[in-house]
Amino acid sequence: MNILGIETSCDETGVAIYHAQQGLLAHRLFSQIGIHQEYGGVVPELASRDHVRKIIPLVRSVIRDAGEPTIGGVAYTAGPGLAGALMVGASVARSIAWAWRVPALAIHHLEGHLLAPLLESRAPRFPFIALLVSGGHTLLVKVATMGHYETLGESVDDAAGEAFDKTAKMLGLPYPGGPELAKLAEQGQPGRFKFPRPMTDRPGLDFSFSGLKTHALTTFAATGGSRQDKADIAVAFQEAVVDTLAIKCRRAIAATGIKTLVIAGGVSANGRIRSRFTELARQDGFEVYYPRPEFCTDNGAMIAFAGCQRFLSGEIQAGSEIRVRPRWSLDQLTKP
Repeated sequence: MNILGIETSCDETGVAIYHAQQGLLAHRLFSQIGIHQEYGGVVPELASRDHVRKIIPLVRSVIRDAGEPTIGGVAYTAGPGLAGALMVGASVARSIAWAWRVPALAIHHLEGHLLAPLLESRAPRFPFIALLVSGGHTLLVKVATMGHYETLGESVDDAAGEAFDKTAKMLGLPYPGGPELAKLAEQGQPGRFKFPRPMTDRPGLDFSFSGLKTHALTTFAATGGSRQDKADIAVAFQEAVVDTLAIKCRRAIAATGIKTLVIAGGVSANGRIRSRFTELARQDGFEVYYPRPEFCTDNGAMIAFAGCQRFLSGEIQAGSEIRVRPRWSLDQLTKP
């Protein structure tokens, strides 16, 4: 079975084809960074309009890249995300499915991220603990098997990626700020500034990152504002985020007894996160898995894969109504 996957939850248009036995046949991604750069952030209306322009050419290209296979189903991101952007992908996916007389399946965006490491040749086995860390979400999830998820902790305010982006903007770094801040941190002097590790002095697995932004702002205001000052703040901020994530993950592993950790989402491409968790895995005796960097950000491959797994489990969604869910808790997801 070949599944066409479509992802349009925010500012990246992703399309892929996944075969149940052969794996990923083709995938393409168009990022709108250049469009939103002058605004310093994603403009929802512009994102929707660009999805309209790019999605059909990408579908055609991916089908050609895969060798014109027969498509057995279409999977698309139905939420969470920007309502207009989601509607573009859902409308196109449902229309293609209707025209080809194949089933269409609405996929939860976060499930796509959780399962993205399963696309790799070195893939984790169920059960595992997943740290999903992106611009819109930071949460710890116990993954028993496909579709069986239990949220253990989440951010009570800003997601880690959002905090990265906002701190970068305060430091005057270009959009997208998170990768720019990580790059600047490489030039920073560790130890010059000490940032707090929020909510690590109390029990529980929830996160909070908004206070780190405020701490970065007040620290920056007390300096001369040189590039070295910015670099030193960047490294202190990044270390605080990474330490906080590490503390919470170690707690989750200890509480559940599950020795397999998956780190996924856009921020999982951060080099410091990867080096720190690789070191911790060796030290504490657990296994850690990541998607390749191109599958950390939003992409069609993870949606095609998640869709394929749900189709194989026998899930069929009846009806032709086009509906999206901009707010959709992972805990509300149906179990296959």
